[in-house]
Amino acid sequence: MTIYDTYGTKTHTVEELAGLLAPLLNLTFAEHDSYYRGGYLKAEAGGADIEIQPNAIPGDDEEDDLYASEHAAFQTLVLVTAPAPDSALNGTLTSIEGLEVLAHEAF
Repeated sequence: MTIYDTYGTKTHTVEELAGLLAPLLNLTFAEHDSYYRGGYLKAEAGGADIEIQPNAIPGDDEEDDLYASEHAAFQTLVLVTAPAPDSALNGTLTSIEGLEVLAHEAF
């Protein structure tokens, strides 16, 4: 089974959120750049991938597109892919003021 969790914030930028999460999770976020997703930050912890993604990404028409249009009100997303549910990680993420659970899927 693989868990896909999406969290979002209306108040924190990618960099601010990384600054809050890195010491809480004892992680170092690395910069990544993707043609499709633009710039984002990624860290790995205990088999889980944690990505901090701006919702606005560069579009082909020189206007920003939304990475997750269903969460248009949220400027920054945290995407977690894990092999199993992790209640400690979920608790840490939801302890950040302004960070909300937006979606949870398990396959």
